[in-house]
Amino acid sequence: MGRLVVVSNRLADPRKPAAGGLAVALGETLRRTGGLWFGWSGKVVEGGTPGEGELHVHQAGSVTLAELDLCQDDHDAYYRGYANGVLWPVFHYRLDLAHFESGHLGGYRRVNQLFARKLFPLLKRDDIVWIHDYHLIPLAAELRAMGCEARIGFFLHIPLPPPPILTAIPSHEWLMRALFAYDLVGFQNHADLQHFAQYVQAEATAEPVGANQFRAFNSTVHAGAFPIGIDVADFQRLGRAKEARDTYESTKAEYSRRRLLIGVDRLDYSKGLPQRIRAFRELLRLYPENRHSATLLQIASPSREDVEAYGDIQRELESLCGSINGDFGDFDWMPIRYIHRTVARKRLPGLYRACAVALVTPLRDGMNLVAKEFVAAQDEEDPGVLVLSRFAGAAEQMKQALIINPYDTHGAAQVIQQALQMSLSERRERHAALMENIREFDVHWWCREFLDTLRATRAAPVAA
Repeated sequence: MGRLVVVSNRLADPRKPAAGGLAVALGETLRRTGGLWFGWSGKVVEGGTPGEGELHVHQAGSVTLAELDLCQDDHDAYYRGYANGVLWPVFHYRLDLAHFESGHLGGYRRVNQLFARKLFPLLKRDDIVWIHDYHLIPLAAELRAMGCEARIGFFLHIPLPPPPILTAIPSHEWLMRALFAYDLVGFQNHADLQHFAQYVQAEATAEPVGANQFRAFNSTVHAGAFPIGIDVADFQRLGRAKEARDTYESTKAEYSRRRLLIGVDRLDYSKGLPQRIRAFRELLRLYPENRHSATLLQIASPSREDVEAYGDIQRELESLCGSINGDFGDFDWMPIRYIHRTVARKRLPGLYRACAVALVTPLRDGMNLVAKEFVAAQDEEDPGVLVLSRFAGAAEQMKQALIINPYDTHGAAQVIQQALQMSLSERRERHAALMENIREFDVHWWCREFLDTLRATRAAPVAA
């Protein structure tokens, strides 16, 4: 088996417990194969030359970490301008929030070319290269142009919209053609896989040549759905640690007379936070027995606060929470506890376990691992209930959750009430089924399934 090479916009030291889900998933294979992880260092160099950046290579045990600096112009065009100003909103179905400026596309292509120039000399012929997410869609095409013959796979962590939305992107043909430089392209769910198949056949006149195999531009690409999971055992170990147990005990003591609902999200317009808060207000209006009884703990960690759309959503959320607390609250009860900061991951299992209901209600999400973490944290004898948006990728797997349409405020309130009133026997039954699913399709299954499929493919031809 060849060495694993992981490429992502940001990287992390896989030895560190706080390195994040991707590091947990890939760390074992990286260590076993003496792998390489390549990505942006997170450093922005003032006054640097566009298309240039210093590479820092160092060891983390048996794993090589290669971190690339970006100049301010490249960062602004590639990261803020195109990746997060065009691809993020469009891929989350928000054409109204996209900023189509031609200079940003140039910066996006320039940085991917920079990544390729710096990465190619580090590659070996028998490497298995796994490129991650929307920041780096054209990277394989740039590597092929340099003569790279390694197997290269790509995984899209965010949704892929249907063709009528995707084709709104200027130069969408170039972007999607770049995917044919990969041997394998992976998506979070079958709906996104179907969108890809529809696009390449309608817009690129690709020919189906097998199950989820498409030929166009003198190349054949394999595609598949590989829903990402969590490390269930590791998250449950975290839940048994002191920080989580202390958080559970203090939360249960502080809210001993309340039924707790929880939402944990980045502050992002894709997460449906205002819609969730309105649904909770509707719950209090329709079912007054929840007043002085139900409390929503909403954690919204800061995210891209220098972007106007994020400032707008923050102000709307703060206004809604203040209005509901003012209209319904009392001296001894506030309906919503809103926290606009990042809560330490080691405390989250305790918070989840203390709550009767989790509200995971994005307007659009690739997967949403909060849903799976909430299930993993529960006491199987007295589990909480997961309320899940039909527009989260996780809904395709987690059918025993209570599925809602986050745009339907009245309907969402009714489902939340159903969750609060659910019998113990039904809660246990639903939780057991959800646990079985997240154990079987955990993060290690995801990594193994993708890499096994990639190894089984034939390498794409090198561009002439």
